Amino acid sequence: MVGSGAREHALVLALSKDPEVVALACAPGNAGTASLAETYGVDAVDAESVVGLAGRWKADLVVIGPEGPLVAGVADAVRAAGFACFGPGADAARIEGSKAFAKDVMTTAGVPTAHSEIVDNPARLDAALARFGPTWVVKDDGLAAGKGVVVTTDVHAARAHAMTLLDDGHPVLLESFLDGPEVSLFCVVDAEGAVVPLLPAQDFKRVGNGDSGPNTGGMGAYAPLPWVPDGLVSDVVARIIEPVVAEMARRGTPFSGLLYAGLALTSNGPEVIEFNCRFGDPETQSVLALLRSPLSRLLLAAAQGRLAEHPPLEWADGSAVTVVIAADGYPGRPRTGDTITGAEADGVLHAGTRRRDDGALISAGGRVLAVVGTGDTLPAARDDAYRKVTAVHLPGSHHRTDIALRAINGEIGVPVTN
Repeated sequence: MVGSGAREHALVLALSKDPEVVALACAPGNAGTASLAETYGVDAVDAESVVGLAGRWKADLVVIGPEGPLVAGVADAVRAAGFACFGPGADAARIEGSKAFAKDVMTTAGVPTAHSEIVDNPARLDAALARFGPTWVVKDDGLAAGKGVVVTTDVHAARAHAMTLLDDGHPVLLESFLDGPEVSLFCVVDAEGAVVPLLPAQDFKRVGNGDSGPNTGGMGAYAPLPWVPDGLVSDVVARIIEPVVAEMARRGTPFSGLLYAGLALTSNGPEVIEFNCRFGDPETQSVLALLRSPLSRLLLAAAQGRLAEHPPLEWADGSAVTVVIAADGYPGRPRTGDTITGAEADGVLHAGTRRRDDGALISAGGRVLAVVGTGDTLPAARDDAYRKVTAVHLPGSHHRTDIALRAINGEIGVPVTN
């Protein structure tokens, strides 16, 4: 397992419970994965180091968690060295690494998505902004860990964010705003074009309750979604995922790995907000908490192009809710080095953590922990998650207190399709 976040902790946890897995390594890992897997201080984007570790381990499967190594081509190097690898090559990972590339793929494939325009010159910005609104969506065209996006009704704020990106040498993507609730759908895909969808989830990008404040990498999630219409997953697979997978294969860059569709359920039906080339964080923590099929068999089948032979997935009844505990200062510059207590309990997944020389667990990032609750119902899962949150102590930390609350209160509705 390549990576160091709570997503990787969730994947390692699921793999550790898989009877077909006899040994696990995580590089570079964190204080949580260290209790489940051997830890190696390997730079995740250093292809030579990752390949070297796979060789020493004689690995049956290499799973690459974060987008950075995928966009950098680490999966290509692992496969070239003869190892089965779950994760797309660099060309296919452009579906996340370049929003302009993703838009081109979607347009060619006839997939519904927001109208968009790339601006790479400040002189063109004001005219472009005038073609959008009254809600502006301004994105960094490249990787931004979920924090390069501003959604605002204030054109001055939209312009300021765009200018910051342009001044840093980053092209800007302007998009029309999509109405309707958002859904994250993960699909395991192999190079032969087979698609296996997982449970739909919803995440919470804004830092504060009521979706207030700046965007983050994600402050919580829950699955499944009691309010989505019947047939949504099969409809999205048929109208969105399969056409994109086919178009990428036609271009000579077949996708193999986890294709993550961020969707808005609009009055015109599901439309794509973005694609990612890996498991999403924190949705993965909720989705994998409910998966009962052996994870290694699923990922290996995808890596080897045998996904069509995989039996239907089995899921636990009930729900899962994930609440992220963030460090003081996040999503700006987080405070690190604070001692954490209560984080050894079941359901507490580590992200930005490390062990001090004296053995104490300390914070080492912005999103520090992801706390997962499960239950027979969504309210029960939510209660379980927040009960676990109260047992964790990190000085100055913050978390949202409204994860999944609107769904429980019946306040989420899907617009009537035009």
